Amino acid sequence: MTFSVNPSRGHWMLRSRTLSISIQARSSKVYDFVSEPLNLPLWATTFVHSIKETRGEWVIGTAQGPAKIHIAPKNDFGILDHRLQFASGVEVNVPMRVVPNGDGCEVLFTVFHQPEMTDEAYAADIKLVEQDLQTLKTLLEPIRNLH
Repeated sequence: MTFSVNPSRGHWMLRSRTLSISIQARSSKVYDFVSEPLNLPLWATTFVHSIKETRGEWVIGTAQGPAKIHIAPKNDFGILDHRLQFASGVEVNVPMRVVPNGDGCEVLFTVFHQPEMTDEAYAADIKLVEQDLQTLKTLLEPIRNLH
């Protein structure tokens, strides 16, 4: 079952899992890197094969085909939420945050179990996101002492 229902109220929710990784780099550096759309293919390597700007919109190449990506405007709160719009009409909202933690930070990424996903596909998606977060950590930790 991909979502839970409260029959007495008619409300439903997708199952979700929030993944996190600690990165020993200043939150501002991590945020600046992740908020730049052109950097997506550098760290989200399991999902984003390419990115281009077309008529003021960002389009990523994925194994599922092209998708428009809309990223939250730059902000002081570390919010990196983004929405994917696939040609099929499917939209996926992806909550993401960079949270300061001392001299480093935590990167939080919520994965929703989409209605059309099998449990196996959801588990595989979580593993891919974990891999991408590890790639992000590997890329950014060497820059932690730069000002």
